[in-house]
This record gives sequence, C-alpha cells and structure tokens, in this order.
Amino acid sequence: MTTTTLIIEQQPNLSLMAEETQLKWEGMATVELKTPTADQVWPCLEDFCNIIKWIPDMDTCYQVEGEVGQPGLTRYCASSSSRLSDGSDNETRISWVKEKLLTMNPMERCLSYEVVENNIGFNSYVATVKVLPINGSDGQHGCKIEWSYVADPVEGWSTEHLTSIIKISLQYMANKLEQAVLSGEI
Repeated sequence: MTTTTLIIEQQPNLSLMAEETQLKWEGMATVELKTPTADQVWPCLEDFCNIIKWIPDMDTCYQVEGEVGQPGLTRYCASSSSRLSDGSDNETRISWVKEKLLTMNPMERCLSYEVVENNIGFNSYVATVKVLPINGSDGQHGCKIEWSYVADPVEGWSTEHLTSIIKISLQYMANKLEQAVLSGEI
C-alpha cells in the first residue's frame, strides 16, 4: 500500500478591502503521492467538471456554462446530508456551490477557481490547485498536490474548520488517485 504525506499550513492574512481592513483566511494543504506521476494525476484534475470522482460525499457535479478547459467554465456541485432535527425526523440538507474556472495552465499543471454562488456561506473564496512532480535524488518519483485558498471568513466556521475540510478532501483525492493508478484506470 502506498503511503501519502499530508502537510497543512494556515495563516491569517490582513487585506485592505473597500477602505476597511477585514481578516482574510488563507491556507494551503499539500499531499504527496508516491505512485502516480504528475503527468498521470494532472488530467484527472484538469477535467474541472469531473471532480465528483475525486472528492468525498459529492452527489453531483456538472457544467453550467463556458467552454471545457477554458477560463469562465462554471460547474455546479452539490451534496446532501441527513441529520436528526428533533430526534425523531430525518432532515435532508442540500449544500451546493457554483465554481468558475479562472485560470488553467496545463504546462504548469495548475488551475484556479472561485466560488461565484453557494448556500454554504462563502462571500469570497478563491482556490489554486497545483500538481507538482517529485524527483528526489534517491530515485523517488511521484507527485505532490497543493491546494491553497484565500477566503472571507464564513459565519459559524473557523479557519481550522475550512482547512480541515480541504485536508479531508485532499487526502481522499490522493487515495482515489492512487487506487485508480494501481487498478489501471489512469
């Protein structure tokens, strides 16, 4: 079994917006994959509307507008969760987000996107995802995925909560990608 290494960094950042200083959340999660190479992993993440294969608990993801692989491409992603509201009935909540591709650079294996609409509580969220090769001097090969973000604070959340969601998603993504390589899917 392949072992992955996950590194989390989070740093609050002050930003001047509309003549007022507001706290911005800024963070990064990194995972190293020993088995797949960057060239194997990038096409999986480059397919912006196919993220449902790599992110946990997502029920749907599809193209809303724009051209595949081009800035402006917008995807709709949603997931549902059930919880007991008063101890007797199950209540289902649908969480959804529309995300617009801002940049796509296949040569550098990098993309960035922003949340443009949602019912989760984001006012501003921009993420950058990079797939970087690992070519250690000891002959080690593989790749590293970096997922960084800058966001306005979300009511009822903390930076730790947001980073935890990204960390869990990135670790799940790494496991799924490694499984896909080992099974010959990619």
